[in-house]
Amino acid sequence: MADIKKVVKKKKSSVLKRARQALVQKQRNSAIKSKMRRVVRKVRVDGLKAESLPAAYTEIDRAAKKGANHKKIERAHV
Repeated sequence: MADIKKVVKKKKSSVLKRARQALVQKQRNSAIKSKMRRVVRKVRVDGLKAESLPAAYTEIDRAAKKGANHKKIERAHV
């Protein structure tokens, strides 16, 4: 909370709450994206195996559903 108050110039409660929400969303999206990238990287290293490709598509769809990324962009990279 102290870090947010240093970053935010206006001290209204709604501004502080929005800054806290943005911080939490950033951390959540970062975790979701890193998990997705890890699975996609495994598919690229292992090749297009039957068991790893559906797992990658599942993670990509899950990240898109949660709003961390766009489904079409990431599916194009697999």
